[in-house]
Amino acid sequence: AVVSTQSTGRSIRSKLIQTYPNIEEYISDILPKKVNLKVVKCQDHIELISTDTEPLFFKKRDGPFYPTLRLLHMYPNMLPKVQVDKGAIKFVLSGAHIMCPGLTSPGAQLPEDCLPSDTPVSVHAEGKENALAIGHMKMSSDDIKSINKGIGIDNVHYLNDGLWRIDL
Repeated sequence: AVVSTQSTGRSIRSKLIQTYPNIEEYISDILPKKVNLKVVKCQDHIELISTDTEPLFFKKRDGPFYPTLRLLHMYPNMLPKVQVDKGAIKFVLSGAHIMCPGLTSPGAQLPEDCLPSDTPVSVHAEGKENALAIGHMKMSSDDIKSINKGIGIDNVHYLNDGLWRIDL
């Protein structure tokens, strides 16, 4: 673990606000200036941003930082929402990527406005309040609706995976 300096903390905060404009009003609650941030480098090229007690954001290789599900549950409007149908829940919770038909069938929901590919999203399930996964759009929501085949969203973090169970 590398304890960050104030300038590193400022740089991390500005990157996060740039990636997730919706968190600007909460950033001082999420990453208070007086708290020491840790940048934890893990195996498989995973990097965590954490406080002393819990991970807040993670990234893989040179990808974007994603919020952890615990953080997303506290600030649910941080990411755009998509909803899978009931039939997809067990697959998503076992780490499977989200297929287009699970996003277009009855019970599933995609936003009215087109979400471009490469957008981080919170994945919700039909009939459930909290997100069950964080995903990365492989194709735009318009393409998901029109093509309706293949992987629509990469599953990057889901309930009860290793990151959910991590103990710092």
